[in-house]
Amino acid sequence: MRTNAANTAAPTTTASWGLSDRLCRATGVASVLLAAMALAACGAGEAGDADSGGSTDSAQAADAGLSPVLFLGDSVAAGQAVALQQGLAESGVTFIDATSTGGGNLVGPNAEAQWKALPETLERAEGGVVLYQLTTYDWGAPGEQRAAYERLAETAASLDADVLLVSMPPIRPDEFYEPHMDELANADDAARQVAEDLDGVDYLDASEVWGDEYARERGGAIDRSDDGIHTCPQGAARFTDWILEQLADRYDGFTPADPDTWANTGWSDSELFHGC
Repeated sequence: MRTNAANTAAPTTTASWGLSDRLCRATGVASVLLAAMALAACGAGEAGDADSGGSTDSAQAADAGLSPVLFLGDSVAAGQAVALQQGLAESGVTFIDATSTGGGNLVGPNAEAQWKALPETLERAEGGVVLYQLTTYDWGAPGEQRAAYERLAETAASLDADVLLVSMPPIRPDEFYEPHMDELANADDAARQVAEDLDGVDYLDASEVWGDEYARERGGAIDRSDDGIHTCPQGAARFTDWILEQLADRYDGFTPADPDTWANTGWSDSELFHGC
């Protein structure tokens, strides 16, 4: 694996690890955590600017074995992808958004339908990185969950691509999700175990970003949707900044772009953000 950090490295920061300082220095707005939440004060690009993200590739990203990055996940990840596309594009990394607003899970309901198309999708990540954020539908027995993540790792390995398994943001379960919370906890354990056992796979504990429980606000600003599941622009930006740092820790020669290059490019107007 082309990484520098050991698998399942212990968190070194907290959910308020200083992104506010980085973003405030970048924009001159000291009253918010996220530059994209202060569009009126700072000025923003047109909403359509976000469509151009992920179209460039830098020599340093390619040499590090980091590009392209293909992002898999459900509708939660789809919202985060809006910001991540911008952050990676400004960092010279080709980004492929393969998230789904109607599933995206590798195990659980309708997973086999996902797998029918997935091998062809994964071919686009050849020589790069597959980033899979565990979904709110990764239900099933622990053995089934582990087998799904191993299958992803084996498929990616055949393409000389690394796999980064990312924990999902904690949710506030409703009647639909409540019966499956133990399964989601088991999915996280299965992902950790696969990362420990297989080369070319790493586990990223995103509790550094979200904490251990759903929180509507962070630093006095809206971070998560009021539906208890999805993220808002601030959360998506904090996640992007964290992912960029995780990649920099793991790939020699990769330097992430400063937030001022991607935070105010219009992506926060996306219709994928709701309840914010």
